[in-house]
Amino acid sequence: MTAKADQTIDRAADKLQELADKAAAQDGIKAKLAEPLAEDAAFLRKLKPSLIKARAKGTAPVASVPDWEPQAPSAPQASKPRPKPKAKRKRRKGPSPLLVLGGALAAGVVLAKVIDWRGHAHPRN
Repeated sequence: MTAKADQTIDRAADKLQELADKAAAQDGIKAKLAEPLAEDAAFLRKLKPSLIKARAKGTAPVASVPDWEPQAPSAPQASKPRPKPKAKRKRRKGPSPLLVLGGALAAGVVLAKVIDWRGHAHPRN
């Protein structure tokens, strides 16, 4: 059973390493995530049930140096140049938010005065 579980863990770590290699070949956020994915693949290899069992029994060292180290690509892997950043953000068109708040406040005050004035015109007493 542990051999099958070890193989499953190895396959998952291999897929994670392939994903890290593909991410390293791209640019942007994906490239930044390549190194943590490679480290996760190395960590996943340490979680094999047979190694856990050996460490629990004390026959395997707890902090062993892995025979496989994650490798970053030696050169940039971008196939096309990165796009140049935009010079300035486009400004939104429309009224200032402070102007809108001031108008809403003024309209609310006027509405409150009108309601209060109408309440004096028709007392309920």
